Amino acid sequence: MNHIEGIKILLVDDEPNILQFLELGLRNEGFIVECSSDGISAVEMADRFSPHVIVLDIMMPGIDGIEVCRQLKQNGNEAAIIMLTAKDEVNDRVRGLTTGADDYMIKPFSFEELLARIQARLRNQFPHLFGEITLGPFRIDDRKKEISYFGQPLALSPTEYDLLKLLVTKHGTVLSKSKILNIVWDYDFGGEDNIVEVYIRSLREKLGDQEHVIIRTLRGAGYRVDLP
Repeated sequence: MNHIEGIKILLVDDEPNILQFLELGLRNEGFIVECSSDGISAVEMADRFSPHVIVLDIMMPGIDGIEVCRQLKQNGNEAAIIMLTAKDEVNDRVRGLTTGADDYMIKPFSFEELLARIQARLRNQFPHLFGEITLGPFRIDDRKKEISYFGQPLALSPTEYDLLKLLVTKHGTVLSKSKILNIVWDYDFGGEDNIVEVYIRSLREKLGDQEHVIIRTLRGAGYRVDLP
């Protein structure tokens, strides 16, 4: 896995051997790790620790992993949640995913698979943590402030870079003009919101997007990038 400093992982399981094994392995990979052995303390710890990823067992004393997941999402926690389930508990996996879990793993599992799942969740939900990411035909290199499209670097101004990066990393999500202004131009921007249209038009020209199929306009809602 690519080394990223400052990634925090919360492990929640009532089996001490599993906690110890996973904690040791993840610390050796460079992660910051905290552990909880019950659901009640897990909710409190998630609020204080602000982890990027939570590895959450379903079967626990007090409140189970399903309820922990529900409370975390209700509290606005943005951590990626990977649930641990028993082999035959299909209903628990379905309940976990519908409650807000992002992925699940069936016990027993390999440590290498867990690492791969963690990496996938980080890239999906926290792409800004990586110096370089590839999303569909786009490659975003934050170190060079460069975006390539089908392998060809685009000649972008700093603002165009920030705007296209936002649209691509939030692909599949409709972003309103006001939200784009708040993120790209900051909250104290005092100009007109048609500045967004101007920059969108420029990006489309540089992408050869005359038909508006890369950056789509949803009238009355905003803009969305759809990736294959």
